[in-house]
Formats: sequence, structure tokens, C-alpha cells
Amino acid sequence: MPTIKILCSDSAFQLQAESLASRLNLPLLDSLENELNCGHTKVADYYLEYASNGLSLRSTIRGDHGPIRCDFTSGANTHRRKYGGGNGQAIAKAIGVSGKFTPKVLDLTAGMGGDSFVLATLGCQMLLLERNIIVHSLLDDGLQRADVAGTADSELAAIIGRIELLQADAIAYLSGLPPEPCSDIIYLDPMFPERKKSAKVKKEMQAFHGIVGADQDASELLDLALSRARYRVVVKRSGAARFLSDRAPSYSLEGKSTRFDVYARQKLPS
Repeated sequence: MPTIKILCSDSAFQLQAESLASRLNLPLLDSLENELNCGHTKVADYYLEYASNGLSLRSTIRGDHGPIRCDFTSGANTHRRKYGGGNGQAIAKAIGVSGKFTPKVLDLTAGMGGDSFVLATLGCQMLLLERNIIVHSLLDDGLQRADVAGTADSELAAIIGRIELLQADAIAYLSGLPPEPCSDIIYLDPMFPERKKSAKVKKEMQAFHGIVGADQDASELLDLALSRARYRVVVKRSGAARFLSDRAPSYSLEGKSTRFDVYARQKLPS
């Protein structure tokens, strides 16, 4: 397991840094330079750093990825929001979004929230669960910064207003609900053991494999999801991956490198 420390480079985030350090039971630093110059101190593998642009995960491994930050106000998320193809996107088709139906979606494995943000831009009401506290902290920070940015961008404000995030274990969450449908659609994008490193694997995902590990309970989670979804369960997989739990879906939608397996429960509203 990699070593992680909290770093606060901007005093404006001191309270947030102290709170996160307490929750994670990790040491809090105010200067990376001081630590790097201190020969008797073990340099961490990763730093969760609060800076002027928010919270990011930084690696100290030479040649590794740059800072990982959740950002819904610029870059890929903004481009996909404006030019992503609307309801014609594979994920929209898999979820069942249409001009007549914008479902409530429960995302059991939120990660950095990219897919849920896309669905929220299409009008879906999103409830996101993320059990890993580090990933949850990055996502929560990104949503909070987007909420602030929404004061000057009404479209972004409306999108963020459709997203709710909880730090929760999905199995415990679903098991604690009554045995009846709790959401129109349940979305599942489990993380699996990394077979090999390659240029095709995003560096962000390589980092998460080391910090988060695999979702070993994904098969159990699928069973629970199938008993709690009103219309369908959608499982995101890599294109060459086997069906989750070797359970064949009702049908699949293929993309360039990913696949959406759709497990239909009943017909969508028309």
C-alpha cells in the first residue's frame, strides 16, 4: 500500500486540510520542500495537496502522472458537456435517456464522477456513491468548486444541482434499503485488477489501482443492483472484458474501448 500524506500549500484551505488529515489519520504538512530536504523523513508516494486550484493527488514517483484533480469547469468535462453528442452518446443510449425520459440514476461506483456528470448534463437526477475516502474527497472538492463556478454559469449550476454525492459502501447502502426499487436506473463501473500497464491505461487509473484496489465484491453488487433497479442496470466494461459475474446482459452497446452491458428489468416509459 502506498504511503500518503496531506499537504496544504494555500492557507485558505487550512481547515479543510486539517479535517481531511483527521478523517484519514494522515500527517499534515505545510511545505513539500521542507520534507524533501529533510533526510531523515520518509517521502510519501502520494500527496493529497490543497492549493489555490483545489485538491489534487500528486505522485512523487519519477516519470509518473501529473496531479490528478476533479475539474468540471474546464478541460475534457466542459468539452464533452458542450460537444459530446447529447442523447446520441453510448452511455445515454445505455441509460435510456431520451426526449421523453430523463431517469433518476444511482451511480454505485462514482470514481471521479465523469460519467455521472455527462448524465447530469442530459437532465438525469444523479445520486453518486463512492466508498474510498480519498477518491470521494477529490470528487467532492471538484463538485464544490463547480458549484461556486455555477454562480456565473447558470447552465453549470443546473447540472451540479442535479448531482448528490455520498461517501458510502454501495453494498451496505443497498442492503439498508427496503427490498424494492430505489432508482430508475442503477449504474455500475467497477474497478478490476490491472493485468498489465500499457499506454492505453490512463495514468489516473494506474494511480487508483494502487490506492483503491479492485472492487472484489462487484458480483455481489450486481446481484443487489438487479433487485433494486426499477427499469435497468447498466454495467460499464472494457471492450474485451467478460460479462460481470459471467452473467449475460439483455444486450450490449459497444464503443471504441468500452462496452455498456444493459440488464433490462422492464420496459422504459415512452
